[in-house]
Amino acid sequence: MKAFAEAEAIGWTELGNGNRRRVLVSRPELMQVEFGFDAGAVGALHSHPHVQASYVAEGRFEVTIDGVTETIGTGGSFIVAPNLVHGVKALEAGRLIDCFTPRRDDFL
Repeated sequence: MKAFAEAEAIGWTELGNGNRRRVLVSRPELMQVEFGFDAGAVGALHSHPHVQASYVAEGRFEVTIDGVTETIGTGGSFIVAPNLVHGVKALEAGRLIDCFTPRRDDFL
């Protein structure tokens, strides 16, 4: 497992519909992932057993967590408890930096 990463050296995984991701660093206990969104792209409502903390590195997002929706812009953050239904819509092109604990093995 790498202790250091330069995002530009890591290729994107294209997810379709204007979404992409790249795993920056990970250990079994924690993972950091960058997500890229085209304007209007949607991260569909979903849930998982991981705690997720997200930082808006660029852009503006409509974020829904457990039925509550807010608009979060560059420099903003949000956190999602395990198993809560959540999702995002990119109001403009943007990037999220997400940390998951434990690691999302389905992203590897």
